[in-house]
Amino acid sequence: MIVITTVKAMQDWTETIKRDGKTIGFVPTMGFLHEGHLSLAEQAGEENNYTVMSIFVNPLQFGEGEDFEEYPRNLERDKKLARQNGVDVLFVPHVREMYPRIMTSSLIVKKGADVLCGKSRPGHFDGVATVVMKLFSIVSPDRAYFGMKDAQQVAVIENLVKDFHLKTDIVRGRTVREEDGLAKSSRNVNLNDEERAEAPEIYKVLSETKELILKGSRKDSAYYENFLQESLNRRISGTVDYAEIRTFPELEKTEEINGAVIIAAAVKYSTVRLIDNILLSKESEQ
Repeated sequence: MIVITTVKAMQDWTETIKRDGKTIGFVPTMGFLHEGHLSLAEQAGEENNYTVMSIFVNPLQFGEGEDFEEYPRNLERDKKLARQNGVDVLFVPHVREMYPRIMTSSLIVKKGADVLCGKSRPGHFDGVATVVMKLFSIVSPDRAYFGMKDAQQVAVIENLVKDFHLKTDIVRGRTVREEDGLAKSSRNVNLNDEERAEAPEIYKVLSETKELILKGSRKDSAYYENFLQESLNRRISGTVDYAEIRTFPELEKTEEINGAVIIAAAVKYSTVRLIDNILLSKESEQ
């Protein structure tokens, strides 16, 4: 495995690979790797000639008072895991490398950014879209892999690719979970013992809502959304940030459940905010 730390070196490597007609699968991460990231790397390795993974904690997507400084980091551990899981190139730029000067332009996400996670994190998805555009410009991947645990992020990026006619195909990766159902996340290490024991209830409530929709004859989403909200408030000690049902990937409110919808929730605990979701459609469930 090669470790690259500069934009120029990454672009030079990409140009060489493209010149040989090889394909690149790209897994962008903020590090502190877990099984979710590694499953994406495995899929990228199966579907491409080379796998590139980036580790970059992007300051643009953290708002004031958020956990940028506290975000877990362990580069040596990440290097070992990446190497063991078939990553060919690990791109680890410094903040000064990605943002060598004050940005004179950036992307603004006009649709799907002010709901769900974006509602309480203004500017977050602008930062996500900006860094993804930069990374795509540097790596030039044929396919990029994103986990569906961050489904709103996936929706924003899919729309970004369509808006700017980018050649990169976005591949949705399944949410990888602990044995008790809790979605794998780098932030889970910040839960205390009581919060960790309770956190799997989030996925249980999402699953119960999905089953209610599948078994029920009603199509009005408000009925199922009320069930979701009330169940979380009753069974979770943390603060429920949101509990909603929206179309996917449009992320719009809908009166009736038809086609693909996302059942999503976010819960704030003492030092960490957890998100989870289930994608429900006629074709597939995530």
